[in-house]
Amino acid sequence: MAEENSNTRDCLSSSVLSWDQVSRLHEVLTEVVPIHGRGNFPTLEITLKDIVQTVRSRLEEAGIKVQDVRLNGSAAGHVLVKDNGLGCKDLDLIFHVALPTEAEFQLVRDVVLCSLLNFLPEGVNKLKISPVTLKEAYVQKLVKVCTDTDRWSLISLSNKNGRNVELKFVDSIRRQFEFSVDSFQIILDSLLFFYDCSTSPISEHLHPTVIGESVYGDFEEAFDHLQNRLIATKNPEEIRGGGLLKYSNLLVRDFRPTDQEEIKTLERYMCSRFFIDFPDILEQQRKLETYLQNHFAEEERSKYDYLMILRRVVNESTVCLMGHERRQTLNLISLLALRVLAEQNIIPNATNVTCYYQPAPQ
Repeated sequence: MAEENSNTRDCLSSSVLSWDQVSRLHEVLTEVVPIHGRGNFPTLEITLKDIVQTVRSRLEEAGIKVQDVRLNGSAAGHVLVKDNGLGCKDLDLIFHVALPTEAEFQLVRDVVLCSLLNFLPEGVNKLKISPVTLKEAYVQKLVKVCTDTDRWSLISLSNKNGRNVELKFVDSIRRQFEFSVDSFQIILDSLLFFYDCSTSPISEHLHPTVIGESVYGDFEEAFDHLQNRLIATKNPEEIRGGGLLKYSNLLVRDFRPTDQEEIKTLERYMCSRFFIDFPDILEQQRKLETYLQNHFAEEERSKYDYLMILRRVVNESTVCLMGHERRQTLNLISLLALRVLAEQNIIPNATNVTCYYQPAPQ
């Protein structure tokens, strides 16, 4: 009976992709993405297909078995529903691997960095370039998480337009999504095998079976939410501090809650968690500025609307702070919004602007 229940859950959480979806997946995997180097380092021209195949083969040569590779985030959503309002900004890849000790974490990092050598332009002397040098030149962010429930690492490769290529190596992770619309993962192994073995190009009549999953639990329900721009989640108390920023991003893209009553509770959870994870005003500023840079790189005109929505949610749903701390954060969001307007040379309607007086330092 337990096995039957497990199989039922698997059926509910997964679906076979149509040819249109497989075709979009092929486009995402074969599109050339620039990885911009710092200083005098050249731009790397990579495809997701090539970086996945290179990293996976080198990991297995090093003795780390890759259980499967998945496309995650907004790129997976774009494959499933082309015009879903979220675009295709994040290029997130998940490698399921075993990371029992620090040695495996270090080995994964070194394998990824050394794999970048394959993508350097001809004529570059690769023998003199160390993994540390490659990290300084091309890595936007390095994260390692080791707790009782989470063992994973993230290596984010820099792209000036906010389309960072993020390679995530997961042993275990408690929470893999914030909302149903960002819960999709597409298993790439069958398509990667096709690339390795087929001598014919992919087509409607010749393509592998590709499976999509929703870690939200119900694929069809999550797919309906994505098609109709609806906001829903499960266990909102588990959402980390960044969930508040993602929620406001959905609102600015005309997503709407499935349940207006439940959403008030969700907003309070998310505001509380944001201030728990980012208690310091400077931390909050860094987090907001980074989020704007990564998620609105080519959408300058949406930044102000986004910040005003975020301000409204914080103003209406923050219950865990002293008045001074709350006002500090509201002031920060307002000042960032005014900076956005100044950068765009836009004068807002005065009815929507709150002015703040800050005494000059003594």
